Amino acid sequence: MGRNAGSLRALISNYLRGAIFAFAAVSIWAGWSAITRLAVTTTLDASDIAALRFGVAGLLLCPVVVRRGLARDCLGWLGLAGIIAGVGAPYVLVAAGGLRFAPASDQGALNPGCMSLFVALIGAVVLGEKLSNERRLGLSLILGGALIIIGWHGADWSNVRTFGDGLFLLASSLTACFTVIMRRANLDPLHAAALVSTGSLVTYMPIYLALHGIRFADVPPTSLQFRCSFRASS
Repeated sequence: MGRNAGSLRALISNYLRGAIFAFAAVSIWAGWSAITRLAVTTTLDASDIAALRFGVAGLLLCPVVVRRGLARDCLGWLGLAGIIAGVGAPYVLVAAGGLRFAPASDQGALNPGCMSLFVALIGAVVLGEKLSNERRLGLSLILGGALIIIGWHGADWSNVRTFGDGLFLLASSLTACFTVIMRRANLDPLHAAALVSTGSLVTYMPIYLALHGIRFADVPPTSLQFRCSFRASS
């Protein structure tokens, strides 16, 4: 009896811990969408957002990569490139670019909302995974909702907004690639974050600096401070 009660408490504790982490992740994602939408429609653009995100994070997490390596044994070069593209600088450029054309509410519905759809498609096409009838029904509902969001905005419909929604779907597919690779690689989360951040720092920041230089000097300090503070808190 006591053993069953202990197992039940452990199960409840794990569930509550998972729910708290999930709520925190959703809150961070929602906050990032709203703040990035404000940034790209005022003082910054998508390239600046990516530079802010990975210029700092890459430097901070670089020691983790130096200590643990590139994880080529479980990722390979293709997998490493996939996780960097999936949630690294390419993803941020696409997602933040979409927020330049469409509101954060669209991003919240299409980017994380359609990720499970793309994960299932990648699993079925690339990995040969079979989909149950229940999953097919659920994925069909997700696809239908995405098409409704893209194709019908009421009085606010425009080609520009639809283009932004298309970028959100592209960002969602990139995140799905990251998810599939991580599921098969079983990589430690901190190590994965370090690889993504440092990889983006090494591959993206030289291009950004060559094209734009120190453009942050022209940004109002209050805007830059607020943006950096939000990224640090997330």
